[in-house]
Amino acid sequence: MSRAKDFLNLLFPELCPACENVLLRNEGIICTACRLDLPRTRFYSFRDNPVARLFWGRVRLENATSYFYYQKGSRYQNLVHELKYRGRTDIGMELGRIMGIELRDTPFAETDVILPVPLHPEKQRIRGYNQCDFIAGGLSSGLEIPFRTGLLVRTSESLTQTGKSRIQRWMNVEQVFKVAEKGNLPSKHITLVDDVVTSGATLDACASALLQVPGTRVSIATLAFTGKLF
Repeated sequence: MSRAKDFLNLLFPELCPACENVLLRNEGIICTACRLDLPRTRFYSFRDNPVARLFWGRVRLENATSYFYYQKGSRYQNLVHELKYRGRTDIGMELGRIMGIELRDTPFAETDVILPVPLHPEKQRIRGYNQCDFIAGGLSSGLEIPFRTGLLVRTSESLTQTGKSRIQRWMNVEQVFKVAEKGNLPSKHITLVDDVVTSGATLDACASALLQVPGTRVSIATLAFTGKLF
């Protein structure tokens, strides 16, 4: 079986979705060089970090972090695009898993449940999947904390955020999320998961809906952050 796989790899080599180099036999999904060079933020190591500041004065969060910096034109932009638009859900699972492993000795390991930011049902039908489900699934594996889908739902489709100012982004997603199964969440500490955080408007709207459930606390973890790499 291994020989057959090796032969197929010669004909159709598996490529790293970041750098597009051929993966070695012992490499999975993302090559070793890209894993090592991933521009990690390590925001989890301090509470007063750029992601947390996005929500100051808007919504009360316990913790907030992003795994790596998102830079347009970089090879790591390729990872997000392949996950989000080209069906590479395995990238979301793998990045979520290694993010979870890195977060094991942080307050994120003390949360009760992981929830992905939901897509509107029509958008999910067209795309075929919600990329955040797979990030959350990977994070669940890395942290060994359960994740659930369907508890938080999107009630209406917001307009595209592209080209909008920060204030317009916040207004665009107000009151578009609701908690579908409130009985499962009272007094729970929730980690809310998204792919990329820019203005924080979508995550703010999700967190605000969750915090209406008595006793809930919310933390936020995203794969990527669009701010500057220092």
